[in-house]
Amino acid sequence: MAKKNHKYIFVIGGVMSGVGKGVASASIGNLLQAHGYKVNLVKVDPYLNVDAGTMNPTEHGETFVLNSGLETDQDMGNYERFLNKDLPPENYITSGMVYKAVIDKERNLGYDGACVEAIPHVRDEIIHRFERVSTNNESQISVIEIGGTVGDFQNAMFMEAARVMHSKNPDNVLFVIVTYLPIPGTLGEMKTKPTQNAIRQLNSFGIQPDFVIGRSVRPLDKRRKEKIAMQCNIRPEFVISAPNVESIYDVPLNFEKDSFSKAILSELHLSVKRNPDFRDWEKFVAKSKKAKKEITIALIGKYFDTGDFVLSDAYISVIEAIKFSAYYLGVKPKLKWINSKDFESGKIKISELKKYDGIIVPGGFGTSGIEGKIKAIRYARENKIPYLGLCYGMQLMVIEYARNVLGLKDATSREINPNAEHLVIDVMEDQKKKLENKNYGGTMRLGAYRAKLKPGTIAKKAYKREEISERHRHRYEVNPKYVDKLQNAGLVFSGVSPSGELMEIAELSPKTHPFFLGTQFHPELQARPLAPNPLFTEFIRVAIK
Repeated sequence: MAKKNHKYIFVIGGVMSGVGKGVASASIGNLLQAHGYKVNLVKVDPYLNVDAGTMNPTEHGETFVLNSGLETDQDMGNYERFLNKDLPPENYITSGMVYKAVIDKERNLGYDGACVEAIPHVRDEIIHRFERVSTNNESQISVIEIGGTVGDFQNAMFMEAARVMHSKNPDNVLFVIVTYLPIPGTLGEMKTKPTQNAIRQLNSFGIQPDFVIGRSVRPLDKRRKEKIAMQCNIRPEFVISAPNVESIYDVPLNFEKDSFSKAILSELHLSVKRNPDFRDWEKFVAKSKKAKKEITIALIGKYFDTGDFVLSDAYISVIEAIKFSAYYLGVKPKLKWINSKDFESGKIKISELKKYDGIIVPGGFGTSGIEGKIKAIRYARENKIPYLGLCYGMQLMVIEYARNVLGLKDATSREINPNAEHLVIDVMEDQKKKLENKNYGGTMRLGAYRAKLKPGTIAKKAYKREEISERHRHRYEVNPKYVDKLQNAGLVFSGVSPSGELMEIAELSPKTHPFFLGTQFHPELQARPLAPNPLFTEFIRVAIK
């Protein structure tokens, strides 16, 4: 049942994809939360995938894992970072989830023999999910981003669901369209016609936007706002300027220049607080701009196959986690992307790494570029360069140590070579049958798991706690058969599962190396602007030295 008087804000894209609907939605949530309201952010992905776990990161960007283990779109990461809170799985919706639920219900005679159709059954399932999000938590406002662009065939059913919700209770539903206003180089003038056309296309779905967020390289002037307002039946003050900014974290503060949050609250018939609390957010943004001293960090990755423009999407949580910790410590990170395959081909000499203050090997899957990463890890270990390995970055760190310290020259992972003699990284016994049956999803360790920390270690110093909870996304583990051998050779497993069976953090003693540490989990997934991850902060602290 729908929560009475719950408010809904639907954010829709116009003109083209990639204009920043996710950041706009997150910023709206941030602003309303600053006014003291409990806000829920929801992402709709119109893909037929049931979740984002099988989507190619070079095409779709990072897979963001929630505490529940649900694999979601990277926008969910921005939502959590901007709200500074964890979000439940029902806040992520795909077309695949919706259609699967309808078909499963039909197979179980849930429709009493009726002919199942897109309208009303698929549409009503969508509405049910939108309303369930509001009832399953204590939020007062749901901001729902509908993925894609107006006019896409894939998201039309979600538009229809939103229209029906508005028609039933217009006082509780608002529509925001995020569009793009180009400035053709030959003209030098900002053009509003693409935005006008996008809004008319939205009108064809029976939806009239209440607000327009105009994205462009420059701020919208009064003339442009008036033109959009006149042509599209929108009040001029409800056309919000969203020019390019130095950082996405400037966006909420930029929106406030147009009194965006107060206008939204007024249209939703909610009280407007005179002094919204932006203090912590403003302090964070100010710190990010005041930082002068630079530190150089090499990120050695492998998802480079479609050009530089995808890098920030494929590893976005890692990039943001580095920024949060660096700004917290008063420095500006200078990131250098290095393709691990270039170490293998000789295009880049491994000695180039001596220029960097720190090295990070982020997560990934598959066999390509692996030997290049292992070369980089060895160089970091032998030359005392601070190193942080994330998930696969920890597994490869263990492999490198087994090969070059233990002397197990063919040490590897089952993922790389299942026939090798020394599988120091392997799947647990109960997972092997699932792999044989190609039940890959069933072998993944997903979501938040607890780990106990050992005293006197870098991990314990960083977290300052006996036990932690971090998010995972992997299927391979450190093989228990090799744990004692690795520890006897000097590798410290400073974080282990409560049962003691799974190795969660590996490191070298700070007496041996200033910072050489890898995590089986993804600490970047819980890093927030107002709460940097302790391991990233400790890594940056050592890199500064």
